[in-house]
Amino acid sequence: MGFNMVAIAFLLAVSVFVFSVIVYRFFTQAALQYESQFKENAEANLADLFIFVDPARLFVFALGIMAVSSLIVWLFSGNLLISLIVAAFLASSPKIIYSLLHAQREKEFNHALPDALASIASMLRAGSNLSSAMDLMVQESSGPIRQEFGLLLRETKMGVDFNDSLENMLQRVPSDELQMTVAGMKIARDVGGSLAEVLERLSDTIRRKLEIEGKIKALTAMGKAQGFVMAVLPFCVGFAIAQIEPEAMNKLFTTHVGWGACALIILMEGMGFWFIKKIVTIDV
Repeated sequence: MGFNMVAIAFLLAVSVFVFSVIVYRFFTQAALQYESQFKENAEANLADLFIFVDPARLFVFALGIMAVSSLIVWLFSGNLLISLIVAAFLASSPKIIYSLLHAQREKEFNHALPDALASIASMLRAGSNLSSAMDLMVQESSGPIRQEFGLLLRETKMGVDFNDSLENMLQRVPSDELQMTVAGMKIARDVGGSLAEVLERLSDTIRRKLEIEGKIKALTAMGKAQGFVMAVLPFCVGFAIAQIEPEAMNKLFTTHVGWGACALIILMEGMGFWFIKKIVTIDV
């Protein structure tokens, strides 16, 4: 009897040890893979944004924010699951942040593009060649428009074909406005004609397009706000009821029927928000 108990305890200890080794290796490999992907994504996205930060330092900084935020949430809520959810959200947040930065930078570029094209066209009419006109425009500009056209000029000076430089800039800023500009400049250079006139027409077209988009966003802002309010309101009401009648609301989180109701609520809320967003989103 004593020997059997010792054998069972030994096997249990070995099983726990093997399981711990497997879990440790799994989390170690996952952490190394996440670090590698984080650094690769940071290097690629930050280079496109002309933000030069060491990816290793940025990873340490992001890891510190994730650990501190999860610890604070755990201390205030006392719920380990919520802190793990916060940690998972923060771990996936770099992609969201990069997309927001790209969208903001593309917006700034598009708004500055009409003035830049008009400036280049004016200098072309004054007798400058395209390279000199773009160089002067870059010196007088700031922000993304200066960075992108400055890089284009540097590439052409290093021997890269002008059309290839335009395509490289279009890959960094994949906007419809820049695509129109690239197509117009290529056609004007290949077919011939007045490049200054083409750039002036492009400037006027892009400016009118941005004005129409601004009016549409202003007209649909109320619909977007209503969609956001309708999506958030049930959760706010549920939180208020949970504070007033906690015993009744606990059944939503402690029973199988409650879990199914929560899943259905989240699904219906997501579908409603998606439909409202599709209705109020108008492409020009």
